[in-house]
Amino acid sequence: MDKNIAEKLQDMAKVWNEVLDAFFSKAELRSRQILILGCSTSEVAGHQIGQGSSLEIAEVLLPPLLERVHQRGIYLAVQGCEHINRALVVEGACREHYRLEEVTVLPALHAGGAMTVKAWEEFSSPVMVERIQGHAGIDIGDTFIGMHLRPVAIPIRIHVKELGEAHLTLARTRPRLIGGPRAAYA
Repeated sequence: MDKNIAEKLQDMAKVWNEVLDAFFSKAELRSRQILILGCSTSEVAGHQIGQGSSLEIAEVLLPPLLERVHQRGIYLAVQGCEHINRALVVEGACREHYRLEEVTVLPALHAGGAMTVKAWEEFSSPVMVERIQGHAGIDIGDTFIGMHLRPVAIPIRIHVKELGEAHLTLARTRPRLIGGPRAAYA
């Protein structure tokens, strides 16, 4: 690997760890909740979305995220691209716990993207689902994960706005506030 590329990946790993620390300190995720990850490795590398998928970038980003997910006992759902209808890779345990409907498709580099390919390799019992309602989300490169988040999504603001060349958006969700003027909220 080119030394310049290796240095960029190392720098990216450092920033990513900072992002994850800040995100998890604000996301308020509890055990068995779902974190949605949408990631265009193309955008991270400075290419147009879908035009430069990078397994090397996925290999830098996924392991530290998986480590934190496992430590907290939460489920990770990795969203694929539009070519697989933004289907998500989840662990079989997540599918069972939330009674999600499994779909048949295998993520590929140019139909799903590098991050879903890497998740499929790393998960212990991967399955694909088309619909899910996550409790928080990380969107790298404007992959539009909102369709997979529960209402009401609340932005999480941190000091990092980009990862590589990709725009970074973080969110958590909260239950809807219902009622009228007499309603009370904790």
